[in-house]
Amino acid sequence: MSLDYDAKALELRGLSKWYGPTCPRCRDGASIEKNYCTACGTVFALRDISLTLYEGEVLGVVGESGSGKSTILNCLYYDQEPSLGRAFLSSFEGGSVDIFSVSAQAKRGIRNTLLGKVYQNPVQGLKMRFSSISNVAEKLIAAGERRVSTMQARAVDLLGHVNIPSFRMKEAPEFFSGGMQQRVQIAKALSNSPPILLLDEVTTGLDQSVQAKVLDLVKQIQRELGISMLLVSHDLGVVRMLADRTAVMLGGRIVEEGLTDQILEDPQQEYTQELVHSML
Repeated sequence: MSLDYDAKALELRGLSKWYGPTCPRCRDGASIEKNYCTACGTVFALRDISLTLYEGEVLGVVGESGSGKSTILNCLYYDQEPSLGRAFLSSFEGGSVDIFSVSAQAKRGIRNTLLGKVYQNPVQGLKMRFSSISNVAEKLIAAGERRVSTMQARAVDLLGHVNIPSFRMKEAPEFFSGGMQQRVQIAKALSNSPPILLLDEVTTGLDQSVQAKVLDLVKQIQRELGISMLLVSHDLGVVRMLADRTAVMLGGRIVEEGLTDQILEDPQQEYTQELVHSML
């Protein structure tokens, strides 16, 4: 699909997340080595991250473990509090209000209706002993739905869409394979038709053939629904398959950003060059 680079789904400005007291030396960057302050011991998971996600776009964020990429999603989904920064959703107050500054009630509404998240570890995103239908219904209930027939119909439709067999929909995810658990997570995340889907290392730990099926499913859903996706991965092969643009992270900072094809064919930064070389 063609992208409208004037229509912003998400704007992230100056997002920082640190653990520790901070000090004057690390606040101006003088004493930071990689993402650690040698003066006071503060660890910087994110340092001044600014990103724009456009409507209908898949934006990939790639980097090694500990680079801070998953922390971006955690802050956006309110799993963690940012230390600094602002974020704006076009679907919330027309993109004019910082979603980090709103009330707890407003945050719950944003999380339950405007964002969906698929976690790297399905245990974080699913109630493993509840049925798959109940897992999808849980997010619908959180958004205010109370009609059992409506929730059941929606759950069955979504689980069918992600290829969960009908005879297994009443089973608990604890009895499913890793790939099936990720597919249930995707159905749950899509339950309220959010305009933005957050994907955190969705293929990590899966067999090669299962990875391919999950990625094909994500690609199919994005194509059919035109949903905006923020995709985090340590694997450039994953973003190559899915992402329109890619941001490369190292030590809590973005070191390179551009069209995915450009990043892969002509990387400018040494770290990106190393990543691309590792794919060959």
